[in-house]
Amino acid sequence: MSSNRVKVGIVGLGRWAKVLTRAAKTSNALEIVQGFSRSEESRAEFEKEFGVKSAPTLEALLGNPELKGVILTVPNEQHLPLAREVAKAGKHVYTEKPIASTLEEGLAIEALEKTYGVSVTVGHSARLMAGIRAMGKAIEAGELGKVGFMEANFSNERALELTPKAWRWYKDRAPGGPLSQLAIHQFDVLHYLGGEIVEANSIASKLSPVGAEVDDQSMTVLKFADGKIGYVGSSWTSPGVFSVRVFGSKGLMHYEIDFGTWDTPDKLHQTSTLYIQRGKDGYGKREELPVPESDMFRAELEMFADSCRTGKANELSARNGNVALAVVYAGLRSIERSGQAVKLADIIAEAHERLAKGSRHVA
Repeated sequence: MSSNRVKVGIVGLGRWAKVLTRAAKTSNALEIVQGFSRSEESRAEFEKEFGVKSAPTLEALLGNPELKGVILTVPNEQHLPLAREVAKAGKHVYTEKPIASTLEEGLAIEALEKTYGVSVTVGHSARLMAGIRAMGKAIEAGELGKVGFMEANFSNERALELTPKAWRWYKDRAPGGPLSQLAIHQFDVLHYLGGEIVEANSIASKLSPVGAEVDDQSMTVLKFADGKIGYVGSSWTSPGVFSVRVFGSKGLMHYEIDFGTWDTPDKLHQTSTLYIQRGKDGYGKREELPVPESDMFRAELEMFADSCRTGKANELSARNGNVALAVVYAGLRSIERSGQAVKLADIIAEAHERLAKGSRHVA
């Protein structure tokens, strides 16, 4: 490994911290050298498993001069207060998706960049999958012709396993259920593939027998600035799936992964499907495309490392993170209005207004 790797810390030492730390250990660009959790037991366990030294307090970690940035793998409602402390310490911020629990908080996190001169990276890693990047290149090269329609699905069985002890049970912590927990990944993917999203309308339903507060089925239709449309479906009561399809005048492309390998993205290529269907050819004449080996988690961490070196925002920006979250909140309003289309510009403007007035969410 390179001795020039950017040194960063990590706060919150649960399951996802372990996934990212494993990815970091394969990188020549970044090294996680110190971690913090409020739980002394978690700190000891993490240090034993990964050899990452623990800090006794958050203040001690933020005071470490060798750290150029800090990764946050903590509950959504903790993103803003911890990101603010990291930025105040002059260190670059990486936070898991969604950027925050509310759009006001997300905009406040975005504002940290100007206030403290740091960058913010948001972990919308799905757009970095090799198959998604292949789709992006094909669109850019004009291989699919004019793209008019896109569809995506991200589903799993999580709602069947919820209990009142789980934070995802509650509307205020997981608004919209799969809308904010799964579909948000695809909102960012379609933003990457399709450009600016201008409005959204959603419907939702609650079918899981466990009795959680949240909806567990959602479908959202998106309209893009250039007129194309798309939709994102998400069931929280089915086997896991992650798929994206793009339709153009010269061809369509389909990409699908084995959701069971989500935590081990270096193995995604082994079981993924990627094909292109050209012109008037039917499905039987599709061209199967090889999926290159890649690791979306290592890729996002290396983008963060580059931002730590340069001080410049990367593709996984706070702005893009807030667009994905704005689609969630447009979808929630649309559900309240029986599927009426809601403009993202209105949702974002209202959040800015609340933020300017000192909303209780960011006080």
